[in-house]
Amino acid sequence: MKAAGYPILNDVVLNQVLVSFGDAQTTHRVIADIQAEGTCWCGSTVWQGQTAMRISVSSWATTDADVEKSLAAMLRVAGKYCSPEF
Repeated sequence: MKAAGYPILNDVVLNQVLVSFGDAQTTHRVIADIQAEGTCWCGSTVWQGQTAMRISVSSWATTDADVEKSLAAMLRVAGKYCSPEF
């Protein structure tokens, strides 16, 4: 997500990534559409006062192809609502 221009809010040390899509309303729309699209599931959170999408990769069965497919879905959905580095 960072390479695509969407800010990563936290220091990624294990399997948790927090991504912002601007304001809370836009972030919630992106999350809802990703969930409805069905490729992967991401939840919402608030980090230091900012609404974010929470990505957690924790299954031993997750492959690199799964990650790439999920990333493509996230970028496709986010692109409907905002541009990188809004």
